Amino acid sequence: MKKLGIIILSLFMQTVIAQTNRFVYQVTMKPNASDKDNIKTENAYLDISPEKSMFYSENRIKRDSVIQAAMQSGGARGFNRDQMESLRSNINYSIEKDKKDQKTIFKDRIGRDVYTYEEDRPLNWKIMPETTKIGEYKVQKAETDFGGRKWTAWFTTDLPYQDGPYKFGGLPGLIVKVEDDKGEYSFDLMKNYKIADFPTLNQFGNTIKVKRSDYIKQQKKFMEDPMAFMSQGGGPMRIGGNRGGGGNPAEMRKRMEERVKEEAKKNSNPIELQ
Repeated sequence: MKKLGIIILSLFMQTVIAQTNRFVYQVTMKPNASDKDNIKTENAYLDISPEKSMFYSENRIKRDSVIQAAMQSGGARGFNRDQMESLRSNINYSIEKDKKDQKTIFKDRIGRDVYTYEEDRPLNWKIMPETTKIGEYKVQKAETDFGGRKWTAWFTTDLPYQDGPYKFGGLPGLIVKVEDDKGEYSFDLMKNYKIADFPTLNQFGNTIKVKRSDYIKQQKKFMEDPMAFMSQGGGPMRIGGNRGGGGNPAEMRKRMEERVKEEAKKNSNPIELQ
């Protein structure tokens, strides 16, 4: 009986240790370079296990849930367009950090496909002597230059994770807050709780592995000719509203290019400037 109790306790401890911890960050952004008064705020998740961590938008999970429910109830006709519009996100990427191999993998959609690359720039932190308290955590200051911005982070050793939001990590504790010196991007830890496991993110299209420099080139090409990225089987992608089949390819191209240019304008101040 005593041996059985030890086994049960051991299994319980393994389950607790294996659990994934979710840290919810409030992300504040000024993505439009020509309108710095336009401030976007949304939540993002940093899910951490002993093996890896994932960073992605809260709206991504909600959108996936809506899409899945729509597909089960009749495909595209089941979509609630107003609901989908309310779940639009400025965080369309996801980032996975492999703890064992010390790799940071970035994923983002361009056109129909998902492009993924391994981050090739190390984070060189300068740990400062300043300490303060943010919420319930005692934190210490650190600084780094990354992606063309100067960043200040506040990390805590109260939590046993050397991780943080976005691509940030590698400090002696969890990053509670990190912001750039222009006040255009900030990540603030709001709360945390345990979840059973990492969620499965819906992923449509092919996954294409590239170098970071090639990803940047593909982004620029997409801005110049979005229709070239939306073809399948040699034909252009059908764009919403063209249910009758056919349609004028020139008009479709024009609508797509206008939409991409409008999106580019709204996101003309990216988190990484170089």
